Amino acid sequence: MLTNALLSTFAVAATAYAVLVLTVYFLQASMIYFPQKRLYATPAQVGLPYEDLHFHTEDDIRLHGWYVPAPDARFTILFFHGNAGNVSHRLDSLAIFHELGLNTLIVDYRGYGNSQGSPSEKGTYLDALAAWQYLLTQKRERPQRIVLFGRSLGGAVAAWLAAQIEARALILESTFSSIVDLGSDHYSFLPVRWLSHYRYDTEALLPDLSMPVLIVHSLNDEIVSFEHAKKLFATANSPKQLLEMNGGHNDAFLVSRDIYMSGLRQFIATLQ
Repeated sequence: MLTNALLSTFAVAATAYAVLVLTVYFLQASMIYFPQKRLYATPAQVGLPYEDLHFHTEDDIRLHGWYVPAPDARFTILFFHGNAGNVSHRLDSLAIFHELGLNTLIVDYRGYGNSQGSPSEKGTYLDALAAWQYLLTQKRERPQRIVLFGRSLGGAVAAWLAAQIEARALILESTFSSIVDLGSDHYSFLPVRWLSHYRYDTEALLPDLSMPVLIVHSLNDEIVSFEHAKKLFATANSPKQLLEMNGGHNDAFLVSRDIYMSGLRQFIATLQ
């Protein structure tokens, strides 16, 4: 028979666990989105020409972004960044795309940088669609000249957009198979699949895509394990490529810069 002391210990533990579960349930947004409002630099500060631009989503949220043109560009990158910071934390990537001879449109999700609103899963999708429409209507860009690029959370956003429209290709860098899978990796002691009201289900979207897909991932990624890249690659349709790097989740493209640049250049060449 359980003693009163043991029963009391179980009761305290059960109560603490229930409080933890409820806290996670109601504070999910703060565990997913880490926006910063202040822009600390512009592309001009790394020697890049750019246009500062604003446009509206279909639910009338005013978004901010940058358009960085490259001379004689054959393609335009539509860049969706990760869940932290803002566009000003992606200057290294903008410089790389410019060096590769690619135009780039990078946009801040609602609630990030100079964009209005507060982030949500549906909101990020509407933001992606608005950026796509901006390229088509304001830049008169043709869909077959646009390459969707998403890093980390941005990969899930880019994959969602790819399922709605016809772009030239999709690049997923350091992207998870789904937010539920990622949450289960990091919080195995919680019923994440039951708790989560976010999906960002990248893997589920890939079987319906016919465009070329490049999956870029570090073997040493400490946040989104390489297992996610393997799942995405197995799910994607051909033509597809997997580019392996070394380095952390946030710096692998810099740590493995030569491999990264070569892989992107070769993939872009297949789209000509």
